[in-house]
Amino acid sequence: MTEPFLVARNIAKRFGALTALANVDLEIRSGEVLALLGDNGAGKSTFIKILAGAHPPSGGELVIEGNPVAFHSPKDAAASGIATIFQELALSENLSIAENVFLGRELKRSILGIPFLKRKEMRQRVDGLLKELDAHISDPEAPVGSLSGGQRQAVAICRALNLNARLVIMDEPTAALAVAETRKVLALTRRLAARGCAVVLISHNISEVFEVADRIVVFRRGRKVAERLAADTDHEEVVSLITGAHPDVRALEKTN
Repeated sequence: MTEPFLVARNIAKRFGALTALANVDLEIRSGEVLALLGDNGAGKSTFIKILAGAHPPSGGELVIEGNPVAFHSPKDAAASGIATIFQELALSENLSIAENVFLGRELKRSILGIPFLKRKEMRQRVDGLLKELDAHISDPEAPVGSLSGGQRQAVAICRALNLNARLVIMDEPTAALAVAETRKVLALTRRLAARGCAVVLISHNISEVFEVADRIVVFRRGRKVAERLAADTDHEEVVSLITGAHPDVRALEKTN
């Protein structure tokens, strides 16, 4: 079994009197797609915001490759190899693909003390990433505003890889996409894992999860209530775990 890239131990998060997460233990492994499932308010978003450095945990610890880490900002998480692709994507439509991928990390050279962008090198780097992901985008200089939803996801993934991300968190990446574009994004997700990245996928579409996930973890009412290998479960069981109808979940909730 692959050694975990990241281990979350007994993670808790409280907002005043509200407990958003309680006692979450989870391993995230390189080369694997881990799906986080649960109804709205189950704690998924809070958990990934802790991983992304947006929220400090109220208790517990994160361990990356055996070393405890404490994130005080998203920059800290990024420095540890964690990139989050939120549903909104945060791309600049008026900038090119290459400019978006390098936004804030532009390659520059100085001539007579004046900084100039290394546009050719940036373009070549992005072109290589797009080809590696088989993203079917031929021109890194194309404006992001001209791209489809699936192509924009590819740009966001390229930006994460350009940051040397080793864990990529994808928050509802297929939301509002047409069927053909959804297929492309799911293929990109698998290629990320094949590249050796750890991938955490949040989705409400259980059928899509079964297409790409290696493991499935279910959150409910701020707790991790189940973990299954995707090959060892099915759609019906996952729904029962999410809704609390499954006997394992009912037994767990009686003890808490």
